This record gives sequence, C-alpha cells and structure tokens, in this order.
Amino acid sequence: MEGSAAEAAKKRQEFALASASELASSSSSFTLAPAVARFSAEDGVAELRFQQEAESDARLNVDLRTAKLFKLGPVQSVCITEGSDTDKEKSYSRGVTIRFNNEEESAAFHHAFEQWKKDLVDQGQKLPNGELSSTKSKFDDKIEPSSAKMYFHYYGQLLHQQNMLQDYVRTGTYYAAVIENRVDFNGRVVVDVGAGSGILSLFAAQAGAKHVYAVEASEMAEYARKLIAGNPSLGERITVIKGKIEEVELPEKADILISEPMGTLLINERMLETYVIARDRFLQPNGKMFPTLGRIHMAPFSDEYLFVEIANKALFWQQQNYYGVDLQPLYGSAFKGYFSQPVVDAFDPRLLVAPSMSHVIDFTKTSEEDLYEIDIPLRFTAAVGTRVHGLACWFDVLFDGSTVQRWLTTAPGAPTTHWYQLRCVLSQPIYVMAGQEITGRLHMVAHNSQSYTIYLTLAAKMWGPGAELGGIIQQSSCKLDLKEPYYRMSQPQACTIAQDQQPHQQIQTQDLDDSEFIPQQPSPTSGSKILLEEFAKSAGAWKNI
Repeated sequence: MEGSAAEAAKKRQEFALASASELASSSSSFTLAPAVARFSAEDGVAELRFQQEAESDARLNVDLRTAKLFKLGPVQSVCITEGSDTDKEKSYSRGVTIRFNNEEESAAFHHAFEQWKKDLVDQGQKLPNGELSSTKSKFDDKIEPSSAKMYFHYYGQLLHQQNMLQDYVRTGTYYAAVIENRVDFNGRVVVDVGAGSGILSLFAAQAGAKHVYAVEASEMAEYARKLIAGNPSLGERITVIKGKIEEVELPEKADILISEPMGTLLINERMLETYVIARDRFLQPNGKMFPTLGRIHMAPFSDEYLFVEIANKALFWQQQNYYGVDLQPLYGSAFKGYFSQPVVDAFDPRLLVAPSMSHVIDFTKTSEEDLYEIDIPLRFTAAVGTRVHGLACWFDVLFDGSTVQRWLTTAPGAPTTHWYQLRCVLSQPIYVMAGQEITGRLHMVAHNSQSYTIYLTLAAKMWGPGAELGGIIQQSSCKLDLKEPYYRMSQPQACTIAQDQQPHQQIQTQDLDDSEFIPQQPSPTSGSKILLEEFAKSAGAWKNI
C-alpha cells in the first residue's frame, strides 16, 4: 500500500495558485483566479494542467515534454511550451503567467516541475522497437543543434565512412578483437552503438551473435541497411534502428555492447557519453563492452620546428602597410589564436623529453557526468636538457575479451591511424635540465559543440642543490579548443639534437600489450639551423630564460 501511495503522489501533485493567465496575442486569452496547478501523467502523457479551484471547463493544459519554466519574481513565473511546425499546420509557442500565494509555494512548484522534467528524461517513453520518443533527450539538452546537424551530416556520407574503414589498424584491430573472442559473442544479443556503415555489426554476426541491434542516428543507417541486406547470411540476425541511443527503445537487453566512440584525444565529439548511456540503458548486469576502457597518454615534448611554424603564421599581421592599412593591432589576437589550436599530426617519439603518464577511463564504471570535466595532474622528470614546447597526447583502448585481450593504440612510433596524435603547444616554452621535475595540470571541460575546452599548465621546479628551498621558477599556460584543431597531418620528421642537448637514451612511450617499437637513435643531421632567437625578436614572442 505504501509503495502504491508513493507512486500516486509522484504521478500527481497539486498546487494552489493566486492566478494563472494565458499569454496570447488575441483577445481570446483568459485568466483563472484563484487557480489550481496539477501535474499529471494519465494515459502515458505528462501534463501540467491549470484550472479554477471549482471544477469548470476553463482549463489550460501544458505538455511537460516541451515546457520550460522561468522565474519573473519572488511570486511570479511564466511557463512556456514550444510550438511545432508541420506540413499541414503551424502552432506557435504558448505561455502561462503564474502568480503564487507566497515564495514558499513558488519554490515548491519549481522543485516539482524540475523533478517531473527529470523523470521524463530518465524514464523516456515506452515505445515499440526502433521508434523515437518525442521527449527532448539528454543529447538534445546538452548539444547545440547546429553542431549535431553538422556531426550527423558528416557521418552520413560514405566517403567519411570509407576513410575510417580504410584505417586498417582500426578496422583490423576491431575484427581481431571480435573474432578472437567468439565466446563473448556466440549466441549473445549485441548492441552496436553508433553503427555507421554496420561493419562492426557484421563482425559480431560473423562471431555468432544471436542478434545484433545496430543503432545509428545519421542517414548512414540507410546505407547500413543496404550493406547488411547484401550479406543475407549475416543480415538475417541484424536489425538496423535509425535514431539516437538516448531516444530509441529496444525489445531486449544486450549481453555485449560494441562501438567505436573514440575521437581525437579519445574524448572529442563526446560520443563516449553516448556509449556510457547505452551501457546504463541496454546492457545486462555484468555484460561486456568492446572497447572496455581507454587511456589518455601524455608527455612533454620539444619541437622547435613546430613552434616556429605556428608562430610564423601570425607574422602576416605585423605588416604596417598592407594596401595602406596597418595590420599590427590584430597581431596579438592572431598570435594567441594560432596557439589555441591543438596540433593533430604524427610525430617522432624521440621528440618526447620524459616518459609518458596516463589517465584511465573505465567505460564499464565511469558515469556520464564524469566525462563533463576531466582534470589530470601532471608530473614528469625530464630526461634531457631542452626547451619544452608543450604536451603531446595520444590514446589507446582495451578490448578485454574472455579469450584474448587486445589493444588499439594511436601512440607515436606505432602504425599511424586516422586519429594521429595531438599536441598542445605553449606560446611561451619553458627550459628544463636533465633530471628536473616538470609539473602541471591538464583540465578539459566539455562544451555544447560536442568537444572540449583544454586548459594546460606546465611548470619547471628548481633542480639541483638547494632545490628543497625553491619553488616554481618557470610556468606557462594555454587555452585550446579541441573542436578547432590544426590538422598538420605530416609524417614524423627527422629528429635533431639541440645545440645544448647531449645525446641521450631513447625516451620510450608507455609499453603496450599488443605491440612494441624501438625507434632508432637520433643522428646529427646537416643543414641550416633555425635561428629562434632572431625570429623571436621580430615576433616579440620570446623571452630569454
């Protein structure tokens, strides 16, 4: 009895109001005074109903799925519900001005409204397989519509799917991880999260999956249907569902999830959150996830050529007579802008000046909210004396199968993937000695354009005799937008030894379970030397240490 009473209270709440007035441009609007506001979920439709205390036909109904509540004052609020556009008719947004009897009632009503909205998002609608809820999903709430439109348009094109399929490190590793772990797929229900072309669903079917639900939100779902239909022996066990993971309903729980949710630096595009949501909505307890976890690897690097290349771009704005116009007022902004772009390319691992460290994201345990903000303290010990130009990053993911554990890595020195590596370049490098400690912080905050703002700080502490008495002597910071990288895409260049740098033992990136690589030792090269000091004087960006 207590449980049913609590459920009834949750489904129906009532508040006495001083008044409720319809906002309308026509003279047909009316006011209810006094009024009663009732939250209701009858017949599976969540509504907020306003009517007079005495039962009457005068009533205002608001659909909670599209409603928003705004506070105008201590005892006054306005509730707005969105209109809709269809081919047949056009309905405009409606509003109801609400006046409460006191501030306490206002606060209680707002709390109830937010709770009902939260329940709608958490529970969704009980819909048949593959249909979408009209409730605004968590994806829509946190992602800017224009960003989502471009994102799904991009992945809805075959040429971009081909680019990923032709990344043979990526595709081959997924194939091996699935086929080598047939025991995890044979006779099991699989959900392919963000199925794209459907290639991973076909791999799962090859491994003996009982049934695969391939969920894809972009127009690529139609191509996936064609590809799967063209492979009937496998396709008879695959159902393609067009829609977002946050919105679709499936007829059964999954024994295993498979997905390729990784973006640049692992987290770009924010699809990891969708992968975690799929886990919470569709995965059986103790079910498996392929991939199972990811690691972001980081190490300081030294690359004089890259630093000069970026800084040189801003020199255009130092012209004093560009068709009679002085461009110098914009030089500082341009210089800052170029250094706000993370660099995506493949680099020689010999550019690293310290062993890497890593940050682990366990997809089976992390929450969606954990991915909104990632804060990583940094601590390294320099192996050489050199200028540090920033932080190099790459990632790997683990497929923790019952038979074989397989890693997919994007490390420098390993076979290049379409993810390449990423480098955050400081506009003010720091100088370190061999054995000196480098500290800092990598702070990444998600934004609604499906990416992250990166805040990086690196500092070098005093080294040598008396170091325990000293503090930080150099520090450099930068802010970058992961959404707007500089796609340099160059292959690793020859690594030169700086004039003040002695030949040293090779700095190895973190050992990986699936591959080992031992780059050759650098050898002195001939050629002209870039005069950084001379450049810096003209750029105004260099400070002698």
